Amino acid sequence: MSFKCPLCMRIFSQRFAYTQHAQKCLKNVEVEVEEDDDNNDSEKYSSEMDTRSNLSSEYENDKVEVNDDNDVQNMSFDSIGSAISEMSLEDSNFENILDSSEEPEIFEEPKNLNTKTCTEFPNDAYKDLMLLVTKYKINNKGGNEIIRFFNKHSNHTESPLPKNIEQGRAFMNNMKFSNLEFSKVLITKHEDKDYFLYYQNLIQCIKNILTVPDITQNFALSYENYEYNRESIYSEQNTGKWWKTTQESLLTGSKLLSIILYSDATTTDTLGKSQLHSIYITLGNIPIWRCNKQDAKQLLGYLPILEAANKDLVRDTFHKSLRHLLEPIILLKDGIDLFINNENTWFYPRVSTIIADWPEAASFCLVYKSSNSNLPCHSCLVKRENLANIDLSVNDVILRTHDEMRKHFENDTQRSVCIESVHNFFWDLPNINIYLATVPDRMHHLDLGLFHYQIIFTCDILKSQHVNVMIFVIDNLYDENNNEVDNFVNNDDLTKLYEYWNEMYILSRYEEFSESDLEKFNDAIHRWARMFVKAFKFVSPSNLKLPKLHSWVYHIIDSIRSYGAINGYTTETYESLHKYFVKIPYRISNKKDVEPQLLRTIKRQAISIRMSQHSVNPAKTPRTCKFSARLFEFSLQDANTFFNEKKDSVDNKMRTGFARFISCLDSYLDLLDGFTIIVWFSDIAISMDSEESNDYISDKGLYYGQALLLAEVLTDPPLNLALIQCYRVYTWCRSHSTLI
Repeated sequence: MSFKCPLCMRIFSQRFAYTQHAQKCLKNVEVEVEEDDDNNDSEKYSSEMDTRSNLSSEYENDKVEVNDDNDVQNMSFDSIGSAISEMSLEDSNFENILDSSEEPEIFEEPKNLNTKTCTEFPNDAYKDLMLLVTKYKINNKGGNEIIRFFNKHSNHTESPLPKNIEQGRAFMNNMKFSNLEFSKVLITKHEDKDYFLYYQNLIQCIKNILTVPDITQNFALSYENYEYNRESIYSEQNTGKWWKTTQESLLTGSKLLSIILYSDATTTDTLGKSQLHSIYITLGNIPIWRCNKQDAKQLLGYLPILEAANKDLVRDTFHKSLRHLLEPIILLKDGIDLFINNENTWFYPRVSTIIADWPEAASFCLVYKSSNSNLPCHSCLVKRENLANIDLSVNDVILRTHDEMRKHFENDTQRSVCIESVHNFFWDLPNINIYLATVPDRMHHLDLGLFHYQIIFTCDILKSQHVNVMIFVIDNLYDENNNEVDNFVNNDDLTKLYEYWNEMYILSRYEEFSESDLEKFNDAIHRWARMFVKAFKFVSPSNLKLPKLHSWVYHIIDSIRSYGAINGYTTETYESLHKYFVKIPYRISNKKDVEPQLLRTIKRQAISIRMSQHSVNPAKTPRTCKFSARLFEFSLQDANTFFNEKKDSVDNKMRTGFARFISCLDSYLDLLDGFTIIVWFSDIAISMDSEESNDYISDKGLYYGQALLLAEVLTDPPLNLALIQCYRVYTWCRSHSTLI
C-alpha cells in the first residue's frame, strides 16, 4: 500500500512518513499559491490551504473541565433524533467506506468560520452536496473536486457551496437539534491519564427510540397470559415470568418499560491493537421482529477501557460507568411519562436482560472469568467438576441471588463463591437478578461456542481414523476401530450427534414455546448433550468442563420462561451495530482521541438520513390475481366421503387441510348446507384482517403461516377462503383475491 502526495506527487510506502511530509508540503504550497492570484486552480488551493492553516483543534474546545459537583460537561453533540439509529437501515451505500489509502478526515474547524448554531443548511445546493458527501463516504479530496466542477460549470456569480468540504463538515458538526446530547464524564484517573465515559442520557435515548416510525405499533404495555390448549405460551418478553412479577411490584396504573442492554468491546483496526467498548439499548416492549431491526436500537455510549495491572480497578471503572448510565432508573422514584400512541403513559423503567458474550457477562456479574475457577458459572454455584454432568439434580444447581452474593461480599467471604472484591452496581437496581438477566446467548453459546468445539473434536476423531478431510457427510466414513484408538467413537454415534444437534438448533429458533414445546426442547438438549459428552469427553483436553455446555443445558429453558423466546435476546442482530457505530466512523477518523470524532461522524450521517427522510419509496399497490388450476369440486354434505377417497393421492399439506377442513369451516360459517365447495392448492401470501392481526406474530406487518387449502364457497357472491396454519393454529381467513 502506498500514499501519493497530491501536491508534489511524491510516493510514500508508510502513512506516517506521508503525514510528516504533507505538513511541510502544505506550507510550501501555501507560499507558492499566494504569488499567483490569476490562476483559478491556485485560487482554489489557496483558499483550501488558508482554511487548513487556520485550523484549530476542535477537541481543545470540547475538553472537559471537571465540575466539582457532577464532573459532567456537555460536548454540544446535539440531537439527530430517531435518525441516529436509522443510519444503517435502508442505505446499503453506508458500507462504501473509504479506502485506507485516502487521507484521514481533519476534525478541526477554521477560526474564521461563522460558528452560529442552526438547524438548516444555508441553501439547498449546500445541503445536497453535504448529504451526498456524507451518504457515499466521499473523502475531502473527492468532495473538493465536486465543488470545483460545480463552480466551473454553474452560472452562479457567487458559489452557494462551502469553500471546501472541511468547512462543510464543520458546519454540520455545529448544527443543533434539541432532543439529544452526547456528554462525557471523567470516571477515573490512572497513571496521569484521564478515562472518560462518552454517553447519551438514558431517558433521552429511550425517547429517541420511541420517535422511530412504527416503533410503537403493538407496543406491549402489560403482562399477557398467553395460553393455547391450556398451556402457557412464551413468545414476547411480556409473556414471561419476569414481566409478570415485575409488573405486580409497580404502583397501580403504571406500566413497565423493559430495557435491554447489549455491551461488547470490539477492535477498531485490522491489527486488533485498538479497541472501543460500546453499549447499546433497546426496549423489550417492542415486538421481537421489530426489536431485532437496527433502527430499534440506540448507541448509549462508549465505555472507558482501562489498561491496568490492578484488575479490581478495571472492574470498578466498568461498574462506575454503568452506574452513571443507569442511575436514572434509581432516581426516578415516581416513574416517567412517555408519549406512546398519541397519549401519555406512566412508566417505570427497569433493566430486564443483558445480552453479552461469556466474558462480558462475567464482568456484569463480577464473577471469576476463568473456566478453571471452582464455580465458573455466572448464573449458579455448580462446581467445575460437574460442568459436563448432564444428570444433575435440582439441589446441585443452586442459583446465585443478590442477597447471598452481597452477604459474602460484606462478610469478606467472596472467594468462597468466586465473586470479585468489587461492589456490584446491579445489587442496587430494582427488579433484576443480574446473574439470571445475563441470559445465554445462542450465537456465542452455540454457533461460536459448542458447535465450534463439536467441529474441532470431530476433526480429531476423523484424523485418528486417517480421514484427513472434514466433509459435509460424515455417515459411513469408517466402520471399525482399525487403528486401535483408545476410547473409540463409532461412526454411527458421530452421525447421531449431528442429527441431534440439528433437531435442537431448529427448536431453539421457535418464535414461541408452549410448555410441551419446552419439554420437547429440553429433551432434545439433553439427548444431544449426552451424545456430545459420550463422543468427546476423552477427546477434549478439559474433559468437556465447558461453562457454556452447562449453561445451555441447565439455564436456557428457565430463561425462556422468564424472558420469552430466545430470538428476543441473541447477539445475532447486535453485532452489526459495531460496523456502523464504531468501525466505519473509526476508519475515517485521524485515529487520535477518536470518541469525539466518532460521535461527530455519527451525527453527520444521521443528519443526512434525517433530511432525506421525505424521499421515501411509495408503497407497492397490491395487484389482483385470479384463482386457477382447480383441483377438486364437491358438495359439502359429501365432504368426508370425498376426503377419504382422495387422502391417499394428495401430499401431506393437503391431507392436513382435509383433516381440519370441516372443523375450521364450521367455526366460520353459520349455515353450511347447500353450499358447493371448489378447492385449489397454491403457494400464496395472505393479507390478514386488522382485527385478526393481534392474534399472531408479524414481521413488518407480514404474517407467516402455511396455506393448506384455498377454497371458494359458491354463494352469491362467491366466498373466497384460505385455510391457514399459523403456529399450530388452524383458521379460515377471508381471501380478497389479492397477491401482496
